[in-house]
Amino acid sequence: MTVYVDDMKAAYGRMVMCHMLADTDDELHAMADRIGVLRRWWQSPEKTSGSHYDIALSKRALAVSAGAVEITWRQASAMNMRRRITGSLGPAAEAEEWLRQHRAQRAAELQGEEAKQ
Repeated sequence: MTVYVDDMKAAYGRMVMCHMLADTDDELHAMADRIGVLRRWWQSPEKTSGSHYDIALSKRALAVSAGAVEITWRQASAMNMRRRITGSLGPAAEAEEWLRQHRAQRAAELQGEEAKQ
């Protein structure tokens, strides 16, 4: 099981934020507890694109020190999409290629459906 932090740098008031996500919610919450992020900042899958926390860069540094894996925001986005479709984040290194293949397969399926009509 793994916790990930992306390299997004989004301004939120005086803070700069990134995403923290994990293979499981239990692991995600455990890391949030470890680095001092309150549960009320959790963004549940029912309300967002996937279970995650938006965390300040200072908390990101703590998460990395505690074992979180650094990923790009593109990998985080692709991993969240894969989780919505397959139920699993999967390996970060393969996330963007998985998304490209998924989109290509979906486009081919749609073309096949149109050709039948």
